[in-house]
Amino acid sequence: MTELNPEVARRAIVEHTRRLAVSAAAAGPAAAVPTTPEWTVADLVAHVGQTQHWVAEIVERRIIDPAQLPAGSAELPADPGEWPAWLAASARRVADALSDDALDALVFNAAGDARTGARFWMASVLNESVVHGFDGANAAGRTVDVEPDVAALLIDNHLAMLTSPTWKMRRPESAGAIRGTGQTLQWLATDTDDGTGAWLVERRPDGARWHPGTEPADVTVTGPAGALLLTLTRRLPLADGAPAGVTVDGDAALARHWLDSTAHVAD
Repeated sequence: MTELNPEVARRAIVEHTRRLAVSAAAAGPAAAVPTTPEWTVADLVAHVGQTQHWVAEIVERRIIDPAQLPAGSAELPADPGEWPAWLAASARRVADALSDDALDALVFNAAGDARTGARFWMASVLNESVVHGFDGANAAGRTVDVEPDVAALLIDNHLAMLTSPTWKMRRPESAGAIRGTGQTLQWLATDTDDGTGAWLVERRPDGARWHPGTEPADVTVTGPAGALLLTLTRRLPLADGAPAGVTVDGDAALARHWLDSTAHVAD
């Protein structure tokens, strides 16, 4: 598993949120977001900033009871000219809340897995900032790069969420669809620092499992870590051929079925 580097994560949250603000200004508030078809750019900006403020409050208050989770949302400024400052403030607030001291404190973990609550929320907010930053860039006709170490961490987080107790409870149809009889899928990054960015998924009768590492698989998807992340999160399509720099070896239908079966409800 990719080691969570808190300082790298905090910087990336702030930087990718800044990039979203630039893209939002370029696209305009009413622009459609192709990778989140029911949202406009205004919806995207509101979602990211509100999520960051919401998570910051959870960590700041050290909430451990889900019944005590914040009920309200921060208000998006009506003037789009104020959005960059609003987003900068939300990113800075959540990055500060996710301090070194907070990372091992008792905080509610919505995934229900073995991570501490703050480490779960750090990965989740980083994912929101990076993936929705890509959405904003796409709406503006811009390109955005995802740093390999950040992408690798988020692939870990993505697979951890899909195989978590919470996913099985809240998305039983998805959890059921990705069960299997031993089929294996491998995601292999070509640009991680140590060259070992690899994730092996096994579809078992009792549920999907994953672990880092390489071994023979029914299908292997290879490419830059950022492209793999954006493929896994359904930002880059695999249905009509792999994205640039990505290759698929083996049962491509198995990879497409995994992607089709693992969409988040509100992404």
